[in-house]
Amino acid sequence: MIATEIAAQVAAAVQHGATLAAPEGPKGIDTEGVVTFFASNIAPILLAVLGVIFIGRASRGEISKVLTSSAIAIVGLAFIAGAATLFFVGDFLIDVIFN
Repeated sequence: MIATEIAAQVAAAVQHGATLAAPEGPKGIDTEGVVTFFASNIAPILLAVLGVIFIGRASRGEISKVLTSSAIAIVGLAFIAGAATLFFVGDFLIDVIFN
C-alpha cells in the first residue's frame, strides 16, 4: 500500500518534470529528539516508580531507609542537573573557542 503510494508520487513528479535532488548530508548529530523523549517519557515513569517504592517502605515503618533513599535520589538528580549544565557550558565554550 505504501509502496504503491510512493510509486504514484514519484511517477507524478517525473511527469511534471520535477527533478529529485539528493538530500544534503547531516551537518551534525541531532540529539534533541532523544533528550526530549527521555525527559518527557522515561524520567516521569522512573520518578513514579521511586515514589511507589518509597511509599511502600514508609508504610512498613522503614522511615530511615526512605530518608536515605530519598537523599540519594536527590543527590542523583543534582548530579544529572549538573551534567546537563556542564553540557551547555561546554557547548558554549566550544562555540567561543572555535568561532
